[in-house]
Amino acid sequence: MRASVAGIFLAALASVWITNAWLTERFSETTRVRSELRLALYSGNLMSELQRNSVVPLLLARDPALIGALDGNDFSTTSARLMAAQKEIGAASIRLLDATGRVVGSTDRYQIGMGSGTAPFFVEALRSRDTVFTVSEQASGAFEFAYSRAVLADGKTLGVIVVGADLTRLERSWASISDAVAVTDSEGNIILATEPRWRGLTMAEALSVRSAPSAIQRAFQVTADWTSTPADAYVQGRAVMRAEARVPFRGWRMISFTAYSSVRERVNAILALEIMGFAILLAGTFWLLSRRARRQSVAYMRESADLRALNARLTREIAERERVQKELRVAEQTVQQSSKLAALGEMSAGVSHELNQPLAAMKTYLAGARLLLQRSRPEEALSSFQRIDDLIDRMGAITQQLKSYARKGGEAVEPVDLRAAVSSALTMMEPQLRARPIRIARNVPREKVMVLADRIRLEQVLINLMRNAIDALRDTRDARIEITVEAGAHAHVSVRDNGPGISDLEKLFEPFWTTKKPGEGTGLGLAISSTIVADFGGRLTAHNETDGGAVFEVELPLYRPGEPRQALAAE
Repeated sequence: MRASVAGIFLAALASVWITNAWLTERFSETTRVRSELRLALYSGNLMSELQRNSVVPLLLARDPALIGALDGNDFSTTSARLMAAQKEIGAASIRLLDATGRVVGSTDRYQIGMGSGTAPFFVEALRSRDTVFTVSEQASGAFEFAYSRAVLADGKTLGVIVVGADLTRLERSWASISDAVAVTDSEGNIILATEPRWRGLTMAEALSVRSAPSAIQRAFQVTADWTSTPADAYVQGRAVMRAEARVPFRGWRMISFTAYSSVRERVNAILALEIMGFAILLAGTFWLLSRRARRQSVAYMRESADLRALNARLTREIAERERVQKELRVAEQTVQQSSKLAALGEMSAGVSHELNQPLAAMKTYLAGARLLLQRSRPEEALSSFQRIDDLIDRMGAITQQLKSYARKGGEAVEPVDLRAAVSSALTMMEPQLRARPIRIARNVPREKVMVLADRIRLEQVLINLMRNAIDALRDTRDARIEITVEAGAHAHVSVRDNGPGISDLEKLFEPFWTTKKPGEGTGLGLAISSTIVADFGGRLTAHNETDGGAVFEVELPLYRPGEPRQALAAE
């Protein structure tokens, strides 16, 4: 039955996934076809409006009444005649200009007397004997579309008749549906758009506007997490379908953006029905499982009598087990103490191992010096003796490290460059770093970062942090350790790895607490390191990164000659 439930669940997931992909593709294609058909209809309406207004200037330019008014300079009835013509034709506006460009008659009486001698529709009409079409941007940001034609009498230009095409009416009709539509001229500038802020911009500039007004938000409310098919365009970060068509007029193009929200709603409706069917099937399966559970409960009730009998015997055994547990706790404490002693022994053995390497190097240098002396090369032999002397100092420093586990440090401090301490620690860790494919990134400033510390003990802290980072990256692919030295109000050294992080930050600096397997660590490294940093007046902290990995940070007071040393507050 459990396998059946799992099979139904997997079948439901596969069915919903396949259905979603298939229906999304099918409904998206349907939406695209409808968008293209709607775009063709809009283009036809635009051409019809333009063609209907294109013949009006020719008719009015031959009107004897208008010619007589311009010839006789009598315009008392001109505006009334233009208003009557506007009602019959349905144009946006009609204006009559004299030869100087002054408006002498208009369907808008507020325009009478205005000078338009430099307007494109007036200048272009005087240059041509035919009807001209001009697009001019108004102060409000909208565009005026006008047909104009010169009024001639006996070969003399008396004035210009201007007929404005009402294309904004088309914009309002386009904005009433859930699409955004724009029309661009031959230069790519938007001259008509359901979004007013797009006018005058190129399409690339319009789509780059981030502050989306409410009209666009209503048109493009769609999420991008329901389909893996790449969107045709993005508006305000939302995926939309883009369709484009050529308007057979002066190189104009019409572009529409259709939201995917209707597609998502139709797909979700079918998916809801499909999920409901699987839910009913699962409900029936669970009902069968519940009947089986009831039969099992009857069998369990039969066994309850035996359990009651066992309960009395278990009660008697509880007291005995409590006594045994007390004795066990005493034994565990004894074992823990033995483990601590064993850890100290392991630590001493590690120090002895560190001494073996300088001893072996000293033996090599002595043999080389003896050979150089035999060959009468005392200067080079002195160099070998100097290296032996450095190794002796190093061995003495290593033996002194054992004392830091039991005493309060900070007696022998001196100005130390943190950059040099990091370089020395990396040199000592070089064999372990070469044994594993770990990438080391070191970020240090060019200037010295001076602190008051014991260099050997400070290097011991850095080595412990690097060793912990290496152990944390044991099962990590593309292992990486980043060491950063910074100087601000205080000096900072951080060791960051991309391992699994720290499971228990509260117990991290407690002695003998470790996450390593038995025999791999003593649990004293971080506790001793925290004590050493505190001796230097600093603090050692750790935290996990949000994207994985752990960060250990050493913060120390900067060394400033002549200023008193101030310790940082412990965390």
